[in-house]
Amino acid sequence: MEYIIIVLVSFFSSVVGSICGIGGGVIIKPVLDATGIISVNTISFLSGCTVLSMSVISVTKNLRDSARPAFDKRIATMLAAGAVVGGLLGKSLYQCILSRLPDSQKVGAVQAGVLLAVTIGTLAYTIYKKRISTLNVTGNAPCVIIGCILGMMSAFLGIGGGPINLVVLFYFFSMGTKQAAAYSLYIIMFSQTASLISSLVTRQVPEFPFLMIALMVTCGVLGGLAGSRVNKKIEEQYVDRLFLGLMVVIILINIYNIIKYI
Repeated sequence: MEYIIIVLVSFFSSVVGSICGIGGGVIIKPVLDATGIISVNTISFLSGCTVLSMSVISVTKNLRDSARPAFDKRIATMLAAGAVVGGLLGKSLYQCILSRLPDSQKVGAVQAGVLLAVTIGTLAYTIYKKRISTLNVTGNAPCVIIGCILGMMSAFLGIGGGPINLVVLFYFFSMGTKQAAAYSLYIIMFSQTASLISSLVTRQVPEFPFLMIALMVTCGVLGGLAGSRVNKKIEEQYVDRLFLGLMVVIILINIYNIIKYI
């Protein structure tokens, strides 16, 4: 039964994550945390692997699509470079907190609390974004710094980017929803790659059945393919609505997780 839950959560989260550019881990991580069928540390690792597979597929399809939204490779590369550094820092921060807390479940409470705060802020910004004046950052250094912050949060939370990516891209680069989704997935791909390499090199990979990661990565790939197709066909206003609905669901799940862990 637990494998059915994992497959369904991983696939549908990857589909939605690919459509909205939020990675999917922002759904996988709190939902599987709430079920309690896998340890917090294992969920973080497997969620990152699933999101990585989804992002690679989605980015590849986006770059090959001649009808994709405007994509500045220089800005994307600077953001990705920062995301690599941030991914390593975020992974180190996670391991540091994990080693200092005697109960690993408390790490889940910390992650849920941070994710709750980020999601509430994201929801508020998204609702009122039409009233907010945005920037148009183009410098290499600011792009690297922004990418670093996003990569660090992605790796620490084990969510592969999440809604914070879109808000930052909306505000600092004046992007539309679909354009921000493409950049977000690009950032996620690099930050999660860095996080995975760090785990392998430092031998901090948790124990889990091989079938579990095989199923989740496969769901990430299939979800990325399905989500990319849907994203091309639906209008931006529907992507916005889906994004807002997800924020509400994620907030409720994280409130539940905080209460459970405490």
